[in-house]
Amino acid sequence: MRCPYCGEDNDRVVDSRSMADSASIRRRRECLNCHQRFTTYERVEELPLVIIKHDRRREPYDHEKVAKGIRIACQKRPISEDQIQTLSSEIERELFEPGIREVESSQVGEKVMERLRELDQVAYVRFASVYRQFKDVSQFIQELSQMMNEDEKKAIEPKPMPVSPSSES
Repeated sequence: MRCPYCGEDNDRVVDSRSMADSASIRRRRECLNCHQRFTTYERVEELPLVIIKHDRRREPYDHEKVAKGIRIACQKRPISEDQIQTLSSEIERELFEPGIREVESSQVGEKVMERLRELDQVAYVRFASVYRQFKDVSQFIQELSQMMNEDEKKAIEPKPMPVSPSSES
């Protein structure tokens, strides 16, 4: 692994941790030349997944492209890089279902929005505004209203009462 600071490829692993998704490993490394520390992420290389774009072009799936989109939506939000990597790895794992080799780009975008909505609503709205290509403020307000209505419905829905075991004598 090349050091991002000095370019040397002589380093040692200081710490290794399995990510929450168990599909990748986070490694802290120290360059033996300049003694700077840096982080790398390792994943098992799987069969290629092809993304079908809106104009029907096909391109290989790029984990970093998904993570970058999430990272941009989460800027200045209380979301760590580990959370972003975990989220993008979970989405990737869902996409790599057995037997499926091609996925519509819209499915990837919808999965990202679904997960961001659970993680951080501001990041979700940011991502949705770019992904859905809002043309004006009214589309933005419409998305917010829909989100707020769904949240209100969830808050109002009655919770099921716990069933206590009946006492038969």
